[in-house]
Amino acid sequence: TSAPLRDGIVWNLRMPRTLLAAVCGAGLAVCGAVMQSLLRNPLADPFVLGVSSGASTGAVAVVVLGVGGGAVSLSAGAFLGALLSFALVLLLSHTLGPSTDRVVLSGVAAMQLFSALTSFIVLTSADAETTRGVLFWLLGSLTGADWAQVLLCTVVLTMVLVVCLGHARTLDAFAFGDEAAAGLGVRVARTRLVLLCATALLTAALVSCAGAIGFVGLVLPHATRALTGSGHARLLPVTALTGAVFLVWVDTLARTVLDPQEVPVGVVTSLIGVPAFVIVLYRGRGRA
Repeated sequence: TSAPLRDGIVWNLRMPRTLLAAVCGAGLAVCGAVMQSLLRNPLADPFVLGVSSGASTGAVAVVVLGVGGGAVSLSAGAFLGALLSFALVLLLSHTLGPSTDRVVLSGVAAMQLFSALTSFIVLTSADAETTRGVLFWLLGSLTGADWAQVLLCTVVLTMVLVVCLGHARTLDAFAFGDEAAAGLGVRVARTRLVLLCATALLTAALVSCAGAIGFVGLVLPHATRALTGSGHARLLPVTALTGAVFLVWVDTLARTVLDPQEVPVGVVTSLIGVPAFVIVLYRGRGRA
């Protein structure tokens, strides 16, 4: 009896969780690297477009308010919320103008709007237990990982990684500015839109399955650039590998550090990411 039980635990609980951690780590790190290059902003991360906040609002609306009448899962609600937030950012940035600064500012505006909506829904909810569960998920959690989520995130990651690697030389050109990239034959506005949509789609899929796991997409691209240089043909695959290994390790730490109680994996990444980011800033101060 113990052997089938052990196999069931490994294949239905441990394995999907480990693989989802690896895929989420790889995806968030790749999105961060692409966003930093596209927006020429070292502080850009996968959540700069407000995707995470939109996903949070969608998840809370489904779980706390019962939107969808039970036909929509938490992950589906989060995915739809993330896409809605990104659509709002595209609309705002298109209205205000195509510059990277306006894209970032539009993302900040969407982030604040959806964060306020999420807080309002949570604070007015009478179900404390449901609210606690949602808040745990919002902090980043791989607890409910299953094979369907692993498959979804793996497929989206593969597609987006192929698209980004196909634009590796274009991303290198963006480092010199929009005018220089255009002079090198890059269709700047179209390429930026395609890559922003690709990273937003991947981020939406990852957040819908694992919540908002911060600092992975912010810190790891900087750490990887120190090893590989800024050429995206090497940077992107190495960043993906680094992100996968990092998040698997962090998830193991989150499960065991306060055993039997589990710490949200997003809390651990933030605790590790803040000092790591300070080190990155300190080492890069001479290049500022």
